[in-house]
Amino acid sequence: MAEEKKEEEYSALMDFDKEAYFKKYKKDIVEMEQNQYVETDYPKTKHRYRVVFESYKSSIEEHYFWILSQIREFGFPVVEKIIDTFAAAEHSAFWGQASTRLGVQQDKVSQYLATIGKMIKDMFQLVRELRILDERLHYYEDSYDKESKSRESAEITLKGIYIDMAEGGSKNPSSVYGMARELQFTTLPDLFFSVHPLKSTDVDEEVNKLQFNKKVREVLKRKLRTFLEWKEHTYKELKTRRGFTLKYTRQHYDVIHMYLSWIRPYLRNISRLQSEVMEEKKLTTPDLVSAFEGSLVEIEFLARAMPEKNKEYYSCILANFLYRTRPTMSYQQEGYRHQGPLHVGRTDITMRAYAWKKEDIEAYKNMRAAEDFEMIGKIDRSVKDAMEGLGEELQKYLEEAGETLLLKKEKKPEKEEKESPSVVKKFFGEFISIKPKKEAPKKKPKVDVIKKENEIKAAESTAIKIMWVTYKNYKKAHRLLAW
Repeated sequence: MAEEKKEEEYSALMDFDKEAYFKKYKKDIVEMEQNQYVETDYPKTKHRYRVVFESYKSSIEEHYFWILSQIREFGFPVVEKIIDTFAAAEHSAFWGQASTRLGVQQDKVSQYLATIGKMIKDMFQLVRELRILDERLHYYEDSYDKESKSRESAEITLKGIYIDMAEGGSKNPSSVYGMARELQFTTLPDLFFSVHPLKSTDVDEEVNKLQFNKKVREVLKRKLRTFLEWKEHTYKELKTRRGFTLKYTRQHYDVIHMYLSWIRPYLRNISRLQSEVMEEKKLTTPDLVSAFEGSLVEIEFLARAMPEKNKEYYSCILANFLYRTRPTMSYQQEGYRHQGPLHVGRTDITMRAYAWKKEDIEAYKNMRAAEDFEMIGKIDRSVKDAMEGLGEELQKYLEEAGETLLLKKEKKPEKEEKESPSVVKKFFGEFISIKPKKEAPKKKPKVDVIKKENEIKAAESTAIKIMWVTYKNYKKAHRLLAW
């Protein structure tokens, strides 16, 4: 169940419509400089605070953790990280480290993808083998069913397979056809294909009823007995083989999804490290020059709290930190020699206040997470298309093996039943048309509307108050102009 739920979440993120999201929530327009308004990738809000702090002496980490701890202390215990991205100049030392890590993870992903491709190819062969087994087993089941109308044709088919596979066909002198040709048992093939005992123990009784000489009956008994023994044992063998192949197919399917779940974290890391995919906007900005030791870091978190009397709407503070830094690799003595980066530079902090329900919070998180799933979605869809290429047979076999299908086709909406014509219409035709009265849309009670407005006001006022206090204290603590 947990795996199925996770797959549904992944598919929802892959199919997330960003345009529909901003059509509903609108885009926030910010005045970046004097009389310069810029449309951002944030939901519209009336309340925001922005601070730009630039210093090449102090570390930028302090600003992030200062605001994070302040918001937590003011009664926002639930904090979720939404964005954590990094882009470095191509000639910087930091880019070298990032590209090394990227290469390691790309190698790992390529190995997993090669394994998945091989396993999907094997899956085609397994489904084909199950199809052939089902076809053969159908002959056996039909031949054992006394009430079946096609029992004789199934029995004749199995006898033909027995002569070709077990006896070696007409080339073998001891086969049914070989004995008819070499030893002049001309009636043997006709008798063999016309007498159909149900079990091997019934052979003597069935053959003794025939009006033929003793030698012909002896040969017929021998052939029928060996055929029925072969039939019974091969039937058991095919059923066992089918059960094993069915379980093996299910195992293949599970392993493919296991590898996919292993790949996803690597793909997410690659998409973050690979600047061509995720950080193209940051690399083309004039703030990042390839010849300089520079980097751009973006971090964002969402803090929320439920006001006292509220039941639906949360007070939400969305804090975004955009850093333009100069990273330097410094050695620190902490029991052993350790090399770590020290970021100094410009910090751009923007805080926004919202009154959101749980659905609004999830929608925003999905909107941000969908950006990371572009590459994952391509691979997942290619695997899904390959699986669906096997047809409905794969789904049938997996369901038979007890597997909960994670790649289900969408059900087509059922056609609406046409309303039967009324009695009046039958008699008077189209001259009189009686249209049913449309039900007036139910109006929400005023109490609910007022309650909702009060909750939104309470959530917004709490978020604005905490955001303002954090903003004011931050400026005072860092010796900025405050009032």
